[in-house]
Amino acid sequence: MPRVLCCALSSEAGPHHSLLSENGFVCDVVDPDANLWDPDVLKSVLQGYDAVIAGSEPYPESVISGCPGLRVIARAGVGFDAVDVEACDRHRVVVTTTPGVNHEAVAEHTIALMTALSRNIVVRDRQVRSGIWERRSGPRLQGATLGLIGLGRIGQAVARRACGLGMHVLATDPSVSDEAAQQVGAGRVEFDRLLEESDWISLHAPGDATTERLIRAETLAQMKRGVRIINTARGQLIDEAALIESLRSGHVAGAALDVFDSEPLPVDSPLIGMDQVILTGHVAGLDDQSHEDTYRMIADTLIRLHRGQWPGDCIRNLKGITDWSWSSPGPFRDR
Repeated sequence: MPRVLCCALSSEAGPHHSLLSENGFVCDVVDPDANLWDPDVLKSVLQGYDAVIAGSEPYPESVISGCPGLRVIARAGVGFDAVDVEACDRHRVVVTTTPGVNHEAVAEHTIALMTALSRNIVVRDRQVRSGIWERRSGPRLQGATLGLIGLGRIGQAVARRACGLGMHVLATDPSVSDEAAQQVGAGRVEFDRLLEESDWISLHAPGDATTERLIRAETLAQMKRGVRIINTARGQLIDEAALIESLRSGHVAGAALDVFDSEPLPVDSPLIGMDQVILTGHVAGLDDQSHEDTYRMIADTLIRLHRGQWPGDCIRNLKGITDWSWSSPGPFRDR
């Protein structure tokens, strides 16, 4: 009987529990007090499990090699940069994601952060609750230029919404054509031009070696004074120390961040004390519909793998392999 451990936040509830149970799986939920960012703790809790429904906690080589019974790491989301994919290849562990289920949720959250930041909603709410009645204007979104770094499913969904707000949308993405950008109302430009012309910059690029610290002191200096930055993608895209310095100097007028270098965000982070910053806890992709669809897709993927099927749209590694099976991953044999 295959055993699955739910480690992703909010995985304690969802359709995966009943779907997996009905198909002969045991589905447990990790102790919420376990520090899964400690590799030794993660390795310990995974002992005896065939699969893990993973959140954003890291899966380094030490965890992969230390869990010989692990067959599948099923990420609840589309990012898998926290997983050592090469180690998973070596140890025959399948890495899966849930493509196409949360891009609308992330786009809505991005627009919500942008609107809240433009009108300083969080501070205004706190002031009214404290008896402070302050009226001060903020920037209008209509007519402003939004620069999207990344124009995949999420970037495209943001572009459509921003156009509906009357914003002028620029986008940079080497994998997207001019025609594809135009279809969602965006003008495709080079990275430097986007930095120089945008009033708002929203990040929707994957987290990998080519995008690490994409926003740093040098690129921040290229931006307009008064720019506002949104990040609902990956924390490693931003050099947090450089962003904090730009916020303190006023060069960056504000930021809204859902992802961070270290998660959960340390309580001593300078970002916490900044009124011009809005912080949310890696929840951009989470709404009722995306939660339901994500965990249904995870369950379906695990069930299909256990039956000997290969749901390639959801699998991110072991390219060209034909002889993997749940009970016996087997040696490498390329197609």
